[in-house]
Amino acid sequence: MRASTVDLVADTGRAAAGRRTMAWLAGGLTAAATVAGGWLAPPDELQGQAQRLMYLHVPAAWVAYAAFAVVLAASGAYLIGGDLRWDRFARVGAEIGAALTAVAIATGSLWGHLAWGTWWAWDPRLVSTVLLLLAYAGYLALRRAVAERTGARDGGDHRVARSAAVVGVASFLLVPVVHFSVVWWRSLHQQATVLAPQRPPIDPRMGVALLLAVAAATLAALCVLLHRVVRLERRLTSDPSPAPDRVPVRAG
Repeated sequence: MRASTVDLVADTGRAAAGRRTMAWLAGGLTAAATVAGGWLAPPDELQGQAQRLMYLHVPAAWVAYAAFAVVLAASGAYLIGGDLRWDRFARVGAEIGAALTAVAIATGSLWGHLAWGTWWAWDPRLVSTVLLLLAYAGYLALRRAVAERTGARDGGDHRVARSAAVVGVASFLLVPVVHFSVVWWRSLHQQATVLAPQRPPIDPRMGVALLLAVAAATLAALCVLLHRVVRLERRLTSDPSPAPDRVPVRAG
């Protein structure tokens, strides 16, 4: 992948200006989502003010899915083309996804305590989400272990990238399990609201606040992704013994 292919990841002044613009937009959306979710949207009839955790819990969960989709796509692209930049995208996507999954679990636990009266229940959605977090934590641990064992640079060596890409693709199988767990098994967790036409529609003010929160979280995560990839590439470039970005092709 050339720098011109993804201009926002290039280590240039123009790309940095684009990333700063995105960061300002993310900040504006975050402010709007905070006002809408914290004050303009009404409290839930049954859950009261505890329902406002939705504006943090749901965006964290959905953007974690998106980050894991980045890991899937980037890992697949690396396995096909052998370009190490895809491996760097996969690594950073896993970092973001794991962090947001932890946020989703923490906010969900607090929400569950306020709504159900317990911090933890052996609910299919909760258990599968914890397994998802463990899978991607294992993915990141694998990268580090291979790098330490072989002396390779994580994000800049095919010895790390090959094994990580396989695990990155396989780990995504847990994402649909988490998402559909409330449909496949009996669950305390609330089922889909916005995308469920057979149920009463969400209050428009709640819907707007939720969409703003999801948009803010998505753009903020994208800013972090771009920033981390640029920083990682800058660090790898400063290494005096860089590895080739593509897998060498053997003749004959």
